[in-house]
Amino acid sequence: MNADSGHFEKESADAGDQGIPTSSLPDIIFMLLIFFMVSTVMRQTNVKVKTSLPQAQSLEKIEQKRLISYVYIGPKKGNVKGSGQTGVQVDDALIQDVSNIQGIMQRKIEEEPRLIVSFKVDQEAEAGMLRDVEQELRDANALRINYASNQEEQGG
Repeated sequence: MNADSGHFEKESADAGDQGIPTSSLPDIIFMLLIFFMVSTVMRQTNVKVKTSLPQAQSLEKIEQKRLISYVYIGPKKGNVKGSGQTGVQVDDALIQDVSNIQGIMQRKIEEEPRLIVSFKVDQEAEAGMLRDVEQELRDANALRINYASNQEEQGG
């Protein structure tokens, strides 16, 4: 109030600087957190073949897991050891005929050209089966191949 004129003065626009209201910010953050928790898919593979990985002297970790398609080769689960029932599994699917791998991998490479095929091969698996799968991958133009193994224990 101005004492000289006897009436109220309008405050200037600078004096009442209104900011962004932040009272609902925690609610918004919580809703976003719940949304991402619900919409994120955790990738899990149900392995249908047994794999006892061989040992290696040096290993290199692949950082981009989403670019990897796993191929498991080993005895089918539930079979007696030495029964000759070697199974091939591509990601979640148990493959009945090795010749089907070419079509599966061609589709995967069309979707993601930088795809890396990672072999998890049982150390007792037949080498002929591995060669057959490798040939199917060559025919599918899946040339980025990785062989998974365990770190060799350093004895001293």
